[in-house]
Amino acid sequence: MERNGRFEHFRFLGDKRTQVVYDVDETIDEETMAKITELAESPFGLGFGPDTLAEARNRGYRLAE
Repeated sequence: MERNGRFEHFRFLGDKRTQVVYDVDETIDEETMAKITELAESPFGLGFGPDTLAEARNRGYRLAE
């Protein structure tokens, strides 16, 4: 998937509202891609530093199914 705007350098994108993290590089589902695009354009998106799943989990986020 092509990465959007302010999150173009992040693989993992978190949703502050639901504490869910999306793996942008591994997403193939159209519905999930639409959610990621909407999230990237909203103020509720969050990138992690370092950009790893371990860091997202450390902050209380769980991987989207």
